[in-house]
Amino acid sequence: MIVAEQKPLDEILEWLKNDSKILLVGCRTCVTVCAAGGEKEVDSLASLLKLAGQKRGKPIEVTRLMIERQCDPEFVGDMLEAAREHDKVLSLACGAGVQLVAEMVGNVQVLPALNTLFIGAAESKGIWVERCQACGECKLHLTGGICPVARCSKSLMNGPCGGSMDGHCEIDPNVPCGWQRIVERLEELGCLEQYEEILPMADWSHARSGGPRKVDRDDLK
Repeated sequence: MIVAEQKPLDEILEWLKNDSKILLVGCRTCVTVCAAGGEKEVDSLASLLKLAGQKRGKPIEVTRLMIERQCDPEFVGDMLEAAREHDKVLSLACGAGVQLVAEMVGNVQVLPALNTLFIGAAESKGIWVERCQACGECKLHLTGGICPVARCSKSLMNGPCGGSMDGHCEIDPNVPCGWQRIVERLEELGCLEQYEEILPMADWSHARSGGPRKVDRDDLK
């Protein structure tokens, strides 16, 4: 899932210093799961914005709204009329959601209340770790289900490098060596011979080939 965290409140308040009507929009998918943009976070931020407005002597009217996915036009359409009745829209969604809402709303400024961090997975309660960089050329079938691009600090396609020691990365002794984990996993699966296969250099054109990437599925139209 996409992992995000809320921007500093002072930064958000600076954006809204001249505004009195704000539409605060949460998202029920990824950012709800990582406790950054769900209903609880929307309610909390709304209260903080109102208190800040009272403190500065210029009340802020905050309208709260939760939609299923801000990255999907099917759901964004439901909020367009409400958005146009406010000075600004403050979006608690990932960067993709913020951009789609901004495109559809038109002449109302849409601001990001979150910083989008990475595609990750839950390691334990309250802890999410990066697992994928969306490189567009997945090699997980060859590396025991462990991504060398995201899990190796140098994104080496063939490793480990000469700097790893005792199963940890040279950049930080608290960071496990991604390639050490790959080797251990392949051995556990009885597939260690796959480690001897030299992986080709990643074709980064899948990741950045000029402009935004796009998937066009005729079968879903």
